[in-house]
Amino acid sequence: MRNILVTGGAGFIGSHLVRLLVNKYPDYRIVNLDALTYAGNLENLRDVEGMPNYTFVKGDICDYELVTRLFREYDINGVIHLAAESHVDRSITDPFTFARTNVLGTLTLLQAAKEYWKQPSDAPRRFYHVSTDEVYGALEAAGTFFTEETRYDPHSPYSASKASSDHFVRAFHDTYGLPTVISNCSNNYGPYQFPEKLIPLFINNIRLGKKLPVYGKGENVRDWLYVEDHARAIDLIFHEGKDGDTYNIGGFNEWKNIDLITVLVTAVDCLLGNPEGHSMDLITFVTDRPGHDARYAIDASKLQDELGWEPSLQFEEGLIKTVQWYLDNQEWMDRVTSGDYMEYYNNMYNNR
Repeated sequence: MRNILVTGGAGFIGSHLVRLLVNKYPDYRIVNLDALTYAGNLENLRDVEGMPNYTFVKGDICDYELVTRLFREYDINGVIHLAAESHVDRSITDPFTFARTNVLGTLTLLQAAKEYWKQPSDAPRRFYHVSTDEVYGALEAAGTFFTEETRYDPHSPYSASKASSDHFVRAFHDTYGLPTVISNCSNNYGPYQFPEKLIPLFINNIRLGKKLPVYGKGENVRDWLYVEDHARAIDLIFHEGKDGDTYNIGGFNEWKNIDLITVLVTAVDCLLGNPEGHSMDLITFVTDRPGHDARYAIDASKLQDELGWEPSLQFEEGLIKTVQWYLDNQEWMDRVTSGDYMEYYNNMYNNR
């Protein structure tokens, strides 16, 4: 039996992964550890919260006593570590929080796994660390891509904290023989994303007739991947990836921010029944973010060639699906933007 600890499972990517694992593997026990900070929302998991193979624990990944207790109590033999502070703007104003959660939190989990897994077991063990393409820095020339061999060159406190956590994972594999694997993924989009991120923020602002703030001239380039395709890749790598290896996950799908925003505005206006071009004047160019990387692009051919993974959706199809979900779930969006979701679940677990 696999007893898997998923950290950050109430967040955007984590909730999609938890849902996939709970439904796909009824014989697994999935333990979701999440601190329920602003980006963690248990409303994202209402459809699985009553499943017999699912357990939620509210807690901090930096709490070594709690983490070690969970390993013992649930006989954890697999970790999929997604819990992280991830918003670059927040990292610029508060780098200490990013260092604590992303570096010390990862180290706490690694040490707990190392100590508990000293005991012999017939169950396979794996520590899977989910990282980002931002650790590689920036690409300048068109036609170049990040590979698993690209030198790390982080430019923001966020990417520096993730790069550090990646190094700790590799160090625990090389020093202690911990069975680890790492993946570095491009930008995700899809349902349940916290609306400080570009796509849900802009969908909501268009709905409300609010400005659409675009950094600089909107010429920064990103590679976009539908979140459910990322969850499928994590599932595949967790089960079939090689110990000590790294896999890049990308959508083979580069867009300049301004081009993506133009397509997004057109899609939202169409689904809202607005005249063509109705919301284009909401686009507002603002002062660029400090250290804003010009271009990210992932080469995911290793994952494709070795494990047979590829994205299931074309970007335009995934974008329409995403826009429709947010427009159909305005109550969820309103509860998130108002903060009501945090009060309800935090009161529930604080009173236990």
